[in-house]
Amino acid sequence: MQIDIAQNLAEVKEAISDAARAYGRGADSVRLVAVTKTHPPETVRRAIAAGHQFFGENRVQEAESKWPGLKQEFPDCRLHLIGPLQRNKAALAVSLFDVIETVDRIKLASALARHMEATGRRPDCMIQVNTGEEAQKAGVVPGDADEFIRACREDHGLPITGLMCIPPVDEEPSLHFALLAEIARRNGLAELSMGMSADFETAVQFGATLVRIGTAIFGPRQDYGRAAEADRLTSKD
Repeated sequence: MQIDIAQNLAEVKEAISDAARAYGRGADSVRLVAVTKTHPPETVRRAIAAGHQFFGENRVQEAESKWPGLKQEFPDCRLHLIGPLQRNKAALAVSLFDVIETVDRIKLASALARHMEATGRRPDCMIQVNTGEEAQKAGVVPGDADEFIRACREDHGLPITGLMCIPPVDEEPSLHFALLAEIARRNGLAELSMGMSADFETAVQFGATLVRIGTAIFGPRQDYGRAAEADRLTSKD
């Protein structure tokens, strides 16, 4: 039985709007980033046919194999990188993505700035904050976030629009969302990418402007892009 992507999108968007209204926010104040990792282009086309335009990919290599044709066919779509970015993939990321949500170290910021200067293409950038300070997870630690944001803006001239986080799976997410919102507030950043299928209502409560949801829309992960797994496992730099 084929998954009804249009119906799933409608239900997820309604749930997001309901959460926004419940916390005194406008129904359109939170955008859905539909996560299409491991799903083939034809699946993405079904979501686009249902009127959706914001999508997220975890891996540069998979996006390279999938999105150039889709972007040519559907130029109004906006593609977010929501997974770790290796420095040696910075040029490709600048060419492929409209938003890079996972800037988390100075060497990467410098590489992105260099490729933006060379190409004139300036995708929006967001800082990934490792709110749980987990050793296995990417992101700048909260204590270093203010200085890192300053350096990205002032030293490297990156177009920083907001922050992103992925809370630890075994901790109360509201603590991490509140921390991210406070870092954004004191740095004058408007965008907050936080919240996935299990916790997006809580994220909306704490000010999320972007939520990242995949399985609830597209169903279980598929095999598309499995070859990119080696890309994820290699060193970030």
